[in-house]
Amino acid sequence: MGEHGKHRSLVEQMRRWRCLLGSMMFAGLAQMAQAQDHCRLALVLALDVSSSVDAGEYVLQRDGLAAALNDPMIRSAILDGDGHVALAIYEWSGRRQNAMVSDWTALRNNHAIDEAIQTLRSSPRSHTRFPTAMGYALGFGATLLSRGPQCDRRVIDLSGDGENNDGFSPRLAYQNFPFTNVTVNGLAVLGGSEDVLEYFQREVRFGFGAFVETSEGYKGYREAMTRKLFRELTDMSLSARPVDHQRPG
Repeated sequence: MGEHGKHRSLVEQMRRWRCLLGSMMFAGLAQMAQAQDHCRLALVLALDVSSSVDAGEYVLQRDGLAAALNDPMIRSAILDGDGHVALAIYEWSGRRQNAMVSDWTALRNNHAIDEAIQTLRSSPRSHTRFPTAMGYALGFGATLLSRGPQCDRRVIDLSGDGENNDGFSPRLAYQNFPFTNVTVNGLAVLGGSEDVLEYFQREVRFGFGAFVETSEGYKGYREAMTRKLFRELTDMSLSARPVDHQRPG
């Protein structure tokens, strides 16, 4: 073969190894990209800004949610799962007073969580003087989910301190909007309506594994939201009582 032939053979082997290594690296990067693109949870947070929520209570609600998202335990629950979490936040009150705070954001890293928190803290309150149109709020959330990312789980997290008193009920919303494979969890803020917890359990809670968390007034909102987010992010549904997708009319 000669000295030149040996060199050509060695060069050819090196080229083959480079091609093989390149293919392996490309496959690894493709798998990493696919894992990053995989969405395990689409989470919608709906905040009550109806007339029953005064200015001080609104700040406790907004800042309580921001603090919950910033909690190290919640950050870990967001980032350590198999796939990312997609988050959207809106405020609700009257029939046509649903307002986006933060549109769909993929929470793939701490920077994305920081940006979501900053957006929440810097957004002005959308409305102050409208009633509690909970059915409309849920319909808005379902529509938001339907145009959102494709994820393994889809959850609406609705906070409120009262019962529906304007427009159609949550029960009619579940019958007429796209709630297939959607779970609705409630955060009932106690101290206003005497029946708010019973109402949330009976009318708001919806879908497999759905639950209602409670807050002792808005001063307890941060702790309640932290507990609620942890359950939702870690899919702690085994101990929760399932709720049928279809409710009686």
